[in-house]
Amino acid sequence: MTVFILNNELVKTAVTPSITLLDFIREQQRLKGTKIGCREGDCGACTVLMGSLNNDQISYQSITSCIAPLGNAHGKHIVTIEGVNLPKKLNVVQQAMASNYATQCGFCTPGFVVSMTGFALKDRASNLNSCNDAVSGNICRCTGYKSIEKAGFEVEKIVEEKDDNHQIKWLVQQGFVPNYFETIPQRLESLLSPNSEDHSYQSNTTIVANGTDLYVRHADKLAQETIHLVAKNTNLNGISVADNVCTLGANTTVTELLEHKELRKVFPKLDVFLKLVSSEQIRNMGTLAGNFVNASPIGDMSIFFLALNSVITIQHINGAERKVRFQEFHRDYKVYDLQEDEIVKSISFNLLSENETFNFEKVCKRTHLDIASVNAAIRINMNKDVIITAHAAVGGVAAIPKYLTKTCQFLIGKKIHPQNIKGAENILQSEIMPISDVRGSADYKRLLARQLFFAHFIELFPLKVDLQKLIY
Repeated sequence: MTVFILNNELVKTAVTPSITLLDFIREQQRLKGTKIGCREGDCGACTVLMGSLNNDQISYQSITSCIAPLGNAHGKHIVTIEGVNLPKKLNVVQQAMASNYATQCGFCTPGFVVSMTGFALKDRASNLNSCNDAVSGNICRCTGYKSIEKAGFEVEKIVEEKDDNHQIKWLVQQGFVPNYFETIPQRLESLLSPNSEDHSYQSNTTIVANGTDLYVRHADKLAQETIHLVAKNTNLNGISVADNVCTLGANTTVTELLEHKELRKVFPKLDVFLKLVSSEQIRNMGTLAGNFVNASPIGDMSIFFLALNSVITIQHINGAERKVRFQEFHRDYKVYDLQEDEIVKSISFNLLSENETFNFEKVCKRTHLDIASVNAAIRINMNKDVIITAHAAVGGVAAIPKYLTKTCQFLIGKKIHPQNIKGAENILQSEIMPISDVRGSADYKRLLARQLFFAHFIELFPLKVDLQKLIY
């Protein structure tokens, strides 16, 4: 039985938890405001809000319901476009969209309104987004976006005055959301605790976290199967830092990584790096382990953590654990070191020392909501002017997310000098084997790998690298 609150109504359903949340909303509940677009999480027409209760406080995140399993709504507050309507007038976001002529055919408008409302609901202290960042996962084919941007600026200006001590009350008073929102924390508290369910791993079932990859490819097939949902397994959650080691649970989302205060100090440009990863809705859903076992050669998080020289902890159904160096995890295209009845439990890495630097680069056809043509990351430890250790990875140029073993070995003991960087890049070219596909020709990808490798050193050591000598 899946139990949750849908807008202002309590839902208890025995419908299979493996169908998509979108199909349940539209076909079972007949709420047609949430649109069917791409069914791949790309267009944002199906955006809803998912509210989670934590320490008597409720936090909302936008998600794409077309690739979210219904079962993950258990114990949550799900808000569709119908759930943000006020009784007799437009809410603040709807009015901003109308006043700025930000809608034409209107098909995408519910998704934009829900995403902007999610921005307003977020605690200002932890919100790293602008309103227009919040709609990075919403696509419009009619307006040209400028009118939508203007609506976003208008919403942003109003939210600047928000009372964070009584934010839901303030949002109700200002007309962002209807007054039933104030009752949700108490009502969720009274529901069956999501953590009271049995989360033990079930053999011979498909493991699903938040579905951002599996439901893109296999939504219809999964709807007919018994799946094992791990999203609410608390043993796979959380980020901890102890003895200079950071450990991230398998269920950690990109957003959780992005918003972690301690890691933001370790990686000052973390928001710049991670906002290159997909879109707001997908970052709210996509988990680290999901990205790893998807085993895409251009998985952003795989490249990121390869360069951090990470270690994966793998857990068997019987509780036994083993550790694997992440650079040894991927073996061939879509083949990785995970045996039957095993799951990824966590990933860990040593925090950067004072002498270490890190950089992540990505090139894709559009800034947001796109898969990389080539992505790359590097971690370098310096002793004065000499490289002591280096860990580099590049994606989109091999059958697996590629850890550059020989390139890293070449860099050790070298100074940051254009001649040495060029020498390392020559070795890089011998380690990769790109293919031509829809994201570019093999030659183009080799060029991108070269440019991103150079970009690391230009970004990290601008005073040591003569750009002219590096390029020519």
